[in-house]
Amino acid sequence: MAKLNVNGRVVEIQVEDDTPLLWVLREQLGLTGTKYGCGVAQCGACTVHVDGAAVRACAMPVSAFTEGQKITTIEAWLALDVPQCGFCQPGMIMAASALLAAHPKPTEAQIREEMTNICRCGTYNRVIAGIQRAAGISTSG
Repeated sequence: MAKLNVNGRVVEIQVEDDTPLLWVLREQLGLTGTKYGCGVAQCGACTVHVDGAAVRACAMPVSAFTEGQKITTIEAWLALDVPQCGFCQPGMIMAASALLAAHPKPTEAQIREEMTNICRCGTYNRVIAGIQRAAGISTSG
């Protein structure tokens, strides 16, 4: 039995210790905003926050979490009407918000270094512009 704090709600789940958090979120808790992409922590579609840090949920077993840790998924943004209009968007948004929490006014180099999520459409310049806009950084063009 594992006890997790997900989106401000403490839940108890019965799973094997080596079950990835991604499958607990999607299959046991019905939180399907966090996506399966590559399964090897590379693409970022499964990104969630653990105590504010971006973590790839497909590679983190439930046994790695302690009861006090706060897990936040993209569903936590529903109250803010954050759009979820593309395959990579849940992971991108979670990674971007963690970046902005750590670096409220990131440079373009910091954005490029921290945003390692893969976008199948190749919209990386738009991702950079969106993060800059969210940070209140004016850009040329």
